[in-house]
Amino acid sequence: MLTERLKQLTPSPTVSLDTKIKELQTKGIPIINLGLGEPDFATPKIISDAGIDAIESGFTHYTTVAGIPELRNAIATELQKENGLKYNSDEIIVGVGSKAILYNIFLALCNPGDEVLVATPTWNTYLEQIKLAGGIPVTVPLAPPFKLTAAELEKNLSKKTKIILLNSPSNPTGAVIEREELEQIARLAVKHNLYVISDEIYERLRYAKTPYISIASLGEEIKKRTIVVNGFSKTYAMTGWRIGFAAGPKEIISALSSLQGQITSCTSSIAQKAALAALKESKESVTEMLTEFAARREYLIREFSKLKKLSFSAPEGAFYFFVSIKKLLSEKYPTSEAWCSGLLEKEHLAVVPGEAFESPGYFRLSFAASFTDLKKGIESIKKFIV
Repeated sequence: MLTERLKQLTPSPTVSLDTKIKELQTKGIPIINLGLGEPDFATPKIISDAGIDAIESGFTHYTTVAGIPELRNAIATELQKENGLKYNSDEIIVGVGSKAILYNIFLALCNPGDEVLVATPTWNTYLEQIKLAGGIPVTVPLAPPFKLTAAELEKNLSKKTKIILLNSPSNPTGAVIEREELEQIARLAVKHNLYVISDEIYERLRYAKTPYISIASLGEEIKKRTIVVNGFSKTYAMTGWRIGFAAGPKEIISALSSLQGQITSCTSSIAQKAALAALKESKESVTEMLTEFAARREYLIREFSKLKKLSFSAPEGAFYFFVSIKKLLSEKYPTSEAWCSGLLEKEHLAVVPGEAFESPGYFRLSFAASFTDLKKGIESIKKFIV
């Protein structure tokens, strides 16, 4: 018999969407898939070459669990340069993608019944990982433009609250938490003795010229209770390499290393060498990718603005539009899930329904896709809503 924890696990909505897509594709129907949460660019050659060099030089064995020292040192240098965050290498752990690192953090910090505040719309995986770790996700619903505030968090505090989870820029909305609010959230966390997990995976994919602010940079008191999570998947188009990292207080990082040692051990030695090259030699590719994403974003802002039955807030970061279709729901398509299924079946366009992000009445469209696919996608939506 399965354990109780697995019985309460909600299947990934994107997996079920992928199943429908594959069913149609097996029938020979071409699908435009704008549901994917990964860059459509190849990993930059200089990064791939570093991976190949690692293989050819025989760097194919176990490394230390927390990651090779030169990579952790390079991450520390990058955090200092880009975010004003000073960490020693023993305050950094490299793991099998930021997703696995996040789960290990929840396992390390959540006792049964501990509450974690999570703003919605949100990435479904956060909620499921919290539950698997024995914690209780407490959702904090946000209205457009989906800007998290300390006041909204404070309304949901209880004696069981242990962690505030931040994701800025956000998946699925692309919203960025303002500095003033981060300062208020930091004060709230310190006052109530809370941990903060700050998922900054989309940090480099932002469209404003202002510097990125990590909550951990706002003073020693908040830094001592914050775990910063980031990785290489989105910024460097390295989703398949499975490599991410966390930075935080030494005692927590040490605990994560002990936990990781019993679950996955180190991440791929080859991926670690590739990640090192990404940090040292691949800045130009990041700029090129961001420039292309920015152009796609501007195109979609223009096109969605013409569709008066839809409403949206322009994303400040990441590569998603979170679009309201509340005016389009009807007896035929009473939910966003039904509406998105209809769009897939009739127009062969895949987007992710808002139910996947705890926000019915919306869909998420990824612009990590070619202009050709985006233009076809817009035309399909126009035809479907006529």
